[in-house]
Amino acid sequence: MVFYLKKFDVVALGELLIDFTENSTSPQGNTLFEANPGGAPCNVLAMLQNLGKKTAFIGKVGDDSFGNMLRDVVAGQGIDTSNIVFDKKVPTTLAFVHTAPDGDRSFSFCRNPGADMMLKKEEIIFSLIQDTKLFHFGSLSMTSHLAEEATKEAVKAAKEAGALVSFDPNLRPPLWESLDIAKEKISYGISQCDILKISDDEIAFFTGTEDIDQGIACIQEKYDTPFICATMGRRGSRAYCNGLRVECAPFLNKNTIETTGAGDTFMACVLSWILDYGLEGMDAHRIHDMLGFANAASSIITTRKGALKVMPAESEIWGLINERRKGE
Repeated sequence: MVFYLKKFDVVALGELLIDFTENSTSPQGNTLFEANPGGAPCNVLAMLQNLGKKTAFIGKVGDDSFGNMLRDVVAGQGIDTSNIVFDKKVPTTLAFVHTAPDGDRSFSFCRNPGADMMLKKEEIIFSLIQDTKLFHFGSLSMTSHLAEEATKEAVKAAKEAGALVSFDPNLRPPLWESLDIAKEKISYGISQCDILKISDDEIAFFTGTEDIDQGIACIQEKYDTPFICATMGRRGSRAYCNGLRVECAPFLNKNTIETTGAGDTFMACVLSWILDYGLEGMDAHRIHDMLGFANAASSIITTRKGALKVMPAESEIWGLINERRKGE
């Protein structure tokens, strides 16, 4: 298989849902929620589209007004929607995002079950996976037996086709029957991937240590993952590759309102750079530039409500980076 002849740069599988985000209060003092299209895998694809990459999504939504709206929004971003499946019995998954004063979030879900959990392996168009350079997934598609089976078949197909595989745990504790099961499924994801994006909280959960370097060392020792990025919120990010450890400062933004989509934006930027330069082309200087670009993009998305429809343009990202360079 010739890598550069693949039709798609990235194909992702997973959840597509509605993020209800807090947006002011009513005259009666009730919290008003805005229905934002979301779901980590599609957020990643939307940002990749803004960076000039060609993408496709595999997932399931309800055959309802939310599901049809999601399909239309995803198509509007330029993402291939030929493998978005509609479930006639189970509704589209809904997530309610509760924002703290510092912009951090907590979640509650209407997903017992949700349509994204009902994806079957027989519903996957495997030719999409065979025709991509990189396959991306997260842990939430393994919270049900059906979708887990579909996910593992997709990962197997990607590896057989010679695609790179990327994984983001995207841990959401309320969605797991137990955290032990969550840890088991995250372990599977890490064992399969070439590229891992993992947050400081997820490192602490998965490895038992809050020391980022120690946690990453544990992961590298057990899984030998070629490329790992650790996101650390207001402390920036780090990358570990080819024996290198590279750290980059964050772009703290006084206009931050919430952090929804920040990790997905970061993940997309990392994948875009790796697609452009290859894992073998990622030296310390290029990794630092990549982290700076991803940090800047993540900073911009924190100033906006939602994620999928409002991902930053590449020109905005470079504009923020150039502003910092002028001030140095």
